[in-house]
Amino acid sequence: MRGMVGRACGAGLVVGVLMTGSTACSGDSGQDEAGRARGTAGPVATACANGTFTWSHLTERDRLTGVSDPERLGEGGGALQGPLRRVHTPSPSVRAQGGPAPSAAETLFSLGKKTGVIDSDARTLAEAGGETWPFTDVRQPAPKLDNDRVKPDAGGELVQYAGVREVSADFRYRCPDGRTVSGHARNWTVDLAGLIDCDERPGSALGREAARRSCEPAAASGPSGA
Repeated sequence: MRGMVGRACGAGLVVGVLMTGSTACSGDSGQDEAGRARGTAGPVATACANGTFTWSHLTERDRLTGVSDPERLGEGGGALQGPLRRVHTPSPSVRAQGGPAPSAAETLFSLGKKTGVIDSDARTLAEAGGETWPFTDVRQPAPKLDNDRVKPDAGGELVQYAGVREVSADFRYRCPDGRTVSGHARNWTVDLAGLIDCDERPGSALGREAARRSCEPAAASGPSGA
């Protein structure tokens, strides 16, 4: 199991990307009929910078991201040669509705603190003094499937698999003036790798899913995953 490494960046909305905002809450009622008639834009609503996140329905689960075909190794094991095929591509996501929301990075920073992935005394990412975390990067790529090639020391009909631990939750962001925005955020936290023997029952949920996909006769003709 490995923790993620890398640097984060801000992000800007629409399924996975949100508008950034750093000023106090304001409405869009400033665009009057006269302004519309002249074709000029009125004030653009932005998210308040000093609101409060409330999180609910927090879930954490391991997701299978890749699995190899079975390989028969003799006694003493050896190196597995077959590649892993991807069955799921994890990606950070922040969705909001009901008005302007903080940036995706700010939202994921709050979720990271809620789940314990981020250890910081800063109230917001903007107050973190330039420190960054991979978890706050809405454009963080999925981990490569072949990062950890396993070299078993025993033989058998073996399958290698990869996965991640995903966290997700619903949020409500409340501004001091009472305006609220609700939404949902998701990200992955750790990169997982494992090995199963098709002749044995796997001890983990990820291992059992890998067995269903590769060890069972119908696996090759089944769906390729979410």
